[in-house]
Amino acid sequence: MSLSVRQRRILADMGIPVWRSRIALEDKTEAVAPPAESVLVAGERAEVVDAGAPGAAVDTLDWEALETRVRGCHACAELARERTQTVFGVGDPRARWLFVGEAPGAEEDRRGEPFVGRAGQLLDNMLWALGLDRSRDVFIANLLKCRPPGNRDPKPQESAACRGFLDRQIELIQPEVIVALGRVAAHALLATDEPLGRLRGTEQRYQGVPLIVTYHPAYLLRTPGDKARAWQDLQRARTCLSKPLTD
Repeated sequence: MSLSVRQRRILADMGIPVWRSRIALEDKTEAVAPPAESVLVAGERAEVVDAGAPGAAVDTLDWEALETRVRGCHACAELARERTQTVFGVGDPRARWLFVGEAPGAEEDRRGEPFVGRAGQLLDNMLWALGLDRSRDVFIANLLKCRPPGNRDPKPQESAACRGFLDRQIELIQPEVIVALGRVAAHALLATDEPLGRLRGTEQRYQGVPLIVTYHPAYLLRTPGDKARAWQDLQRARTCLSKPLTD
């Protein structure tokens, strides 16, 4: 695959020599079937305290009904009181890639979309280097659909209350790979407190779906020297696709 000027610039900024990078194209003309079956292992869904408003069970909702349920959720009184709006996620609801962060920040809360600040711009650049676009090739979501006050880490009970929403998104999307962005997302999904450095470089599983742990884009803005490692993580995630991308 020939690289555009922008892709070369992004890879160079990440510390990746272009001559070492092999970026692949996904053949959009062929439909790829989801895995035939899933095996629950460590990190399977947590017990949900309250998945929002009354009505049908969350795991029976379709995409539109799920988004509506999220919008009206008041399971966490503090978050519901302080939020501007919920942040359901963005992208293709049938994407092969699912990126999961921890919670919306101030700008995300204002705009209703995840990863829209400087960290979001970096994530978009990383996706672009892979030949992906947030609007059509991936879905991006968070553990929490509401911003925690002061951008604090989600509390365990908040993560548990919101987990049903994320789990239903995963069931509906049927991604071929999940990328956990940062420590908080990785710890919550994998039910572990292992350091991020030990979780990186291996293929984990969540609800039977391959899960790759990498750095949060906000961390990479503070520690640009680790961008090359994050690129390695994304390359590993790409190998998890049921139909590997080819040059």
